[in-house]
Amino acid sequence: MLDLFCDFLVRGTVGLSWPGLLLVFLIFTQLTIFSVTLYLHRSQTHRAVNFHPVINHFFRFWSWLTTSMITKEWVAIHRKHHARVETEDDPHSPQFKGIRNVFLRGAELYRHARNDRDEIERYGKGTPEDWLERHVYTPHANWGPIVLFIVNVTLFGLPGVAMWALQMIWIPFWAAGVVNGLGHYWGYRNFQSDDTSTNLVPWGVWIGGEELHNNHHAFPRSARFSMRRWEFDIGWVVIKSLEKVGLAKVLWVAPDLNVRPNIPVPDMDTLKALLTHRFQAMTEFHRDVLMPSLREEARSTGKKLSSLVPRNIRHSLVNTGHWLEPDAREQLQRWVMQRPHIHTLMEYHARLSEVLDERSQDLMERVKQLQNWCQEAEASGIRALQQYAARLKGYASA
Repeated sequence: MLDLFCDFLVRGTVGLSWPGLLLVFLIFTQLTIFSVTLYLHRSQTHRAVNFHPVINHFFRFWSWLTTSMITKEWVAIHRKHHARVETEDDPHSPQFKGIRNVFLRGAELYRHARNDRDEIERYGKGTPEDWLERHVYTPHANWGPIVLFIVNVTLFGLPGVAMWALQMIWIPFWAAGVVNGLGHYWGYRNFQSDDTSTNLVPWGVWIGGEELHNNHHAFPRSARFSMRRWEFDIGWVVIKSLEKVGLAKVLWVAPDLNVRPNIPVPDMDTLKALLTHRFQAMTEFHRDVLMPSLREEARSTGKKLSSLVPRNIRHSLVNTGHWLEPDAREQLQRWVMQRPHIHTLMEYHARLSEVLDERSQDLMERVKQLQNWCQEAEASGIRALQQYAARLKGYASA
């Protein structure tokens, strides 16, 4: 009897080898990641994709089983993150909470945010409120991990305990820590968005595509996170696979940008495309107008770009130093004012940002402002700015 018990502890009821246990662990954790990125994030939070009720409920059950997270709370906290991004009210902004806190204590910040029930009700509208949600998933959220622990021990013995422990920290580490922390601190940016979001790697595989965080902040409603040809979003692959067999329906994907040739003046199509691709337009201004001008000024003074423009200033020009400390922001402003050419470009940048400000409601007035901006840019005598304005006029959503 003792031998049987010891054998059960070592091998469980299925008796998998270590490679088999590793495979099961990877499948379980990947399903958990998909439950978060596909169901909680892209479907429930942003309404970018609808899943068949069977798929919906599988994801809801699996997230309850492996994370104990409540759909309404997760959705509300993430919507609040987008609505208050990089402010004191952002539930997990490294700018205000500190990268160390977000990276190491992301789960604690999540628990703190869920205690604000008024905000949960405000931002959590439209999430499931059926019998199972009211009587099982919400009131007994902690039952899921308990059930998973029993299942793991029964199937895999003591190795199942280790698997369970790793599963319990999987989402707190990768989602709450890595994506929410490093995804606003370190990485590359395709789009100069109004926040500090970054893409961690161009291959969104390990955490379901959530690595492409800057792309997501540029187009929050898009079901696809990859934006460049060399980027890969495994979550999007799963969505398209489910769509092919009738188990998913994509509701919105970020449209491609089309540039029409020989457009004499910006029109309503131009403005609509700019509002959709606002961050791409600002990224192109930084890349095609500002950076060439900085390089030209460096050459004219015989200096290297890194010597002419300190790295923190160069990266902060695109957002006028919004994320800098007050002393560094004053340094940036002095640096710009000492260079009339750069100062002129920054004024054009600021005026274009005002035209694209989403708080403005009069579209026809904004078209006129855009036309005036392009006319003045083309008459500026600054070649890079002239070329940029000529391209901008032809913007249209594909």
